Amino acid sequence: MTTNDNDGLVVLAVDDEEPALMELAYLLEQDQRVSTVLKANDSISALRILTGGDQVNIGGFGTPPSGISASAKQSDVDVLFLDIRMPGLDGLELAQVLSRYVIPPSVVFVTAHDDRAVEAFDVGAVDYLLKPLRPERLYASLTRILASRGTTVPVEPAVEEEGDDEVIPVELAGTTKLVQRSTVRWVEAQGDYARLHTTEGSHLVRIPLSVLEERWSDAGFVRIHRSYLVALPLITELRLAGSGYVVRLGNGNQPGEIAELPVSRRHTRELKDRLVRSTKQAWGRR
Repeated sequence: MTTNDNDGLVVLAVDDEEPALMELAYLLEQDQRVSTVLKANDSISALRILTGGDQVNIGGFGTPPSGISASAKQSDVDVLFLDIRMPGLDGLELAQVLSRYVIPPSVVFVTAHDDRAVEAFDVGAVDYLLKPLRPERLYASLTRILASRGTTVPVEPAVEEEGDDEVIPVELAGTTKLVQRSTVRWVEAQGDYARLHTTEGSHLVRIPLSVLEERWSDAGFVRIHRSYLVALPLITELRLAGSGYVVRLGNGNQPGEIAELPVSRRHTRELKDRLVRSTKQAWGRR
């Protein structure tokens, strides 16, 4: 189904927790670019909606409901906002089933768990949203979907409220710690994981650095090296050291505040441009 000037997106929200499903549906209904919001409490119910009661081949992922035969077609649903951890067929398995469609709907995962991001993008997810869901983050996700579909539906710029701050859940010894993005000074890649260096220490999360780079770009984070993402406002110095450049974070007023990180050659020009632009913008606001 292709969205045009007169039609909004047809969205299917899937979550086995009723309060979370109702909240997601409500937020989607507030967006003028969404025309219809359908709801399902599990993957099998979602498949029935997607196929209009026809059968779908879910071989390898479970037994089809009785009276349903195999089919792989284009659905009238444009986008699924999908929880991952659900009884029976989970969200990742449902996304694999949808990949068999002639024209599969876009898939956005909405979950309280940050440890499945790599798998989510491996099955073709357009976005990965963490609960509690923030309206402006949902708006940005819909904008990305519309752009990927080449739609002509008018898109208004998202307005991020002052003081808005993403929260990253971090699991540590059975305890979930909520880390605010504003406390993150730089991020270090460690394989499929990323280590968040904050004002109080560091935390390992299973989110690729490339995902955080895209998600946090508008929040002032910039890639300086294949292994490092830094908060641009915290850079106090960029200097040539040996055969390459390094950035300095902090001014030394607090113990352990100073950090120096390498800048790769391929990222040097972009970093200089970003620093110059941010300085001009700061002076322009005075």
